[in-house]
Amino acid sequence: MKKQILLERFRSDKTHSLPILTFPAVQIMGISVRELVESAPNQAKAMVLLSERYPMFCALSMMDLSVEAEAFGSPIKYYDMDIPTVTGAIIHALEDSDRLRVPSVSEHRTQTYVEGVRLAKKQLANHPLLAGVIGPFSLAGRLMDMTEIMVNCFIEPEWVHKTLRKATQFIIDYILAFKAAGADGIIMAEPAAGLLSPDTCAEFSCAYIKEIMDAVASDDFLFIYHNCGNVVPLQEPLIALDADVYHFGDHIDLVKMLEVMPQDKIIMGNISPSTIFRKGTPDMIRARVKQLLDECGRFPNFIISSGCDIPPETPLENIDAFFEAVSSYNRKP
Repeated sequence: MKKQILLERFRSDKTHSLPILTFPAVQIMGISVRELVESAPNQAKAMVLLSERYPMFCALSMMDLSVEAEAFGSPIKYYDMDIPTVTGAIIHALEDSDRLRVPSVSEHRTQTYVEGVRLAKKQLANHPLLAGVIGPFSLAGRLMDMTEIMVNCFIEPEWVHKTLRKATQFIIDYILAFKAAGADGIIMAEPAAGLLSPDTCAEFSCAYIKEIMDAVASDDFLFIYHNCGNVVPLQEPLIALDADVYHFGDHIDLVKMLEVMPQDKIIMGNISPSTIFRKGTPDMIRARVKQLLDECGRFPNFIISSGCDIPPETPLENIDAFFEAVSSYNRKP
């Protein structure tokens, strides 16, 4: 599907929305998170089930930020009902970055996720599908350790750049594999960049994302930038990035970003996935939906969403209440 057609749908049909909703499918399917992240057929089934149940603009593959690091060799901890996490760095010195091998997309679970998209797209031929990938700085931070990479941006920048170049090469290959599998676009999660200053973000994150965007760009492939950190100080490098869509988290006042971001860019966010979706009640969901739409609905480029990935054990009645509240609010004259 041409991305301009999809973007126009985002603007015109306010009864739909696009929360980052994937992992709660395990409740409907009666399986564990581990059974989901290790099985392409399970992932495809999850995407199809959620697309049939909820009025979402697009089907979404899992936002699992351990997949790419695992492909590079990072140790991973798996859980029955939580998303896998990276448990330790594998790069401790410049020599480790020199020796770091860029994996192929066929290694570890990367191929599982690509195959999940391919299988889902067969059943969702007329429904857009977006794959999930990590951003280059967030991936490098997992490979090097976040404290180390933050310090080394200043004292050993070439070490960081060397790691970023290899991370970027792999992410390009991974996105192109998703594209070949039928994905209509990607959501790139770059939360670690929310810790950076504007200049540092431009150098160590946005420059590499721009390289990735140029390598995968086409008229039928949508690029969504997601950052659930404090993006308010990062307005200039994010605007210069020129992504198709921006998705922001609940740590910020979204109105502030809507006021400064270009009006021709779709801006999504930002109901808290943990405080509201996971720990709240249907009444809390409805109240927050109304509040956010009252605040941001005057912006024609705003689409309501979760602020980040909705946790696996989020009560389904809360998710149901979100979609009902959005639809009800936007059907009013």
